[in-house]
Amino acid sequence: MSVCSPPPSHAHLPNAVVSSSASEARALQFLKNPKPRSELANSLKLVALHHSPSRNRRFHLNCAGSETISVAEKNGDFTEAKAMVYEPKIDGFGGGNDGGDGGDSFGGGGRGEGDDGGKEEGGEGEEFGPLLKFDEVMKESEARGVKLPLDMVEAAKTTGLREVFLLRYLDLQGSVWPLGFLMKYCSMLRNRMLADPSFLFKVGTEIVIDSCCATFAEVQKRGKDFWAEFELYAADLLVGIVVDIALVGMLAPYARIGKPSVSRGLLGSVQQACASLPSSVFEAERPGCKFTVQQRTATYFYKGVLYGSVGFVCGLIGQGIANMIMNAKRSVNKSEGDIPVPPLVKSAALWGVFLAVSSNTRYQIINGLEGLVEASPLAKRVPPVAMAFTIGVRFANNIYGGMQFVDWAKLSGVQ
Repeated sequence: MSVCSPPPSHAHLPNAVVSSSASEARALQFLKNPKPRSELANSLKLVALHHSPSRNRRFHLNCAGSETISVAEKNGDFTEAKAMVYEPKIDGFGGGNDGGDGGDSFGGGGRGEGDDGGKEEGGEGEEFGPLLKFDEVMKESEARGVKLPLDMVEAAKTTGLREVFLLRYLDLQGSVWPLGFLMKYCSMLRNRMLADPSFLFKVGTEIVIDSCCATFAEVQKRGKDFWAEFELYAADLLVGIVVDIALVGMLAPYARIGKPSVSRGLLGSVQQACASLPSSVFEAERPGCKFTVQQRTATYFYKGVLYGSVGFVCGLIGQGIANMIMNAKRSVNKSEGDIPVPPLVKSAALWGVFLAVSSNTRYQIINGLEGLVEASPLAKRVPPVAMAFTIGVRFANNIYGGMQFVDWAKLSGVQ
């Protein structure tokens, strides 16, 4: 924060004439008793005129963001000083809205303590509520008889908490088991539920649709041998559920509560860069959470790497279990009609590439479409509209994704 102090020769104005306005009175008081640099709140621009033979001399004090104030002196001389303009500087805790420092994103995490967190542009403050201070947060939680998690308490002390996030947590932590328990002790689920209350509905929709489609496909494929090969079906189903949770959870928006610990050096820089990225390419901007085109582009490739890693690991586990069961059965009862055992590493690699490229692209688009529908006036008036859209678009995506995976498997020689 830059300041400028008046020249020593201007610090005494015994017979100054000042207008009746409060702002001019404050300016004159400042000239009589200069404040220390740390107490100044605005950048100042001071202009004094040349020495003049006239008995009345005038200088101007211009405060950034306010009107120019004129003060006249009837006695005494002034020596002109050229206009000195000091541009304001922003320190590391003020004014930033990029959310990169891990503050309470969606809740003013990049804003300074002196910032008026409850006044966001574009109606964002109305949508997410004011930024509550520590005393207000503790008063509300104590009135409900709820003890907040440590990270939420620390966030309330440093950056404040959005009212909507506090109220959502107070409501959700009292839910039936196991949701209430997970809201208290699983921050990953809690933060996603605070940002998107329909998160669990989307996860459940994905699991139910994928499981039903997989079951139907398995019954059609195995026919009368379905129950004889039930172990293979169960292994595929369990791995599929894990993949479904990862597919939805990795792209879901989440509330960034508090300031995460960041390591030093190269690892710390990578962690900070990843933390500043949106959760998905089309994540909506919120108070304290703004994203550039470069960040959104980087998110696509970053999530592709995560999806690919999940696909490869789940492919190893799922295909490994299936191969073990197939080999165990064939060691007991081997027949000429048995299909070859799929290659383990090649199958896992196919899963990794498929999730990184196909699934990543399709689910990014789905998240963007769901966000548009949820933000529409119709969905806000009639919430079941958004829920119906989620069911329809995810059902169509599962059908298309399953057909595409079969094509990829045949082309790669895995099946």
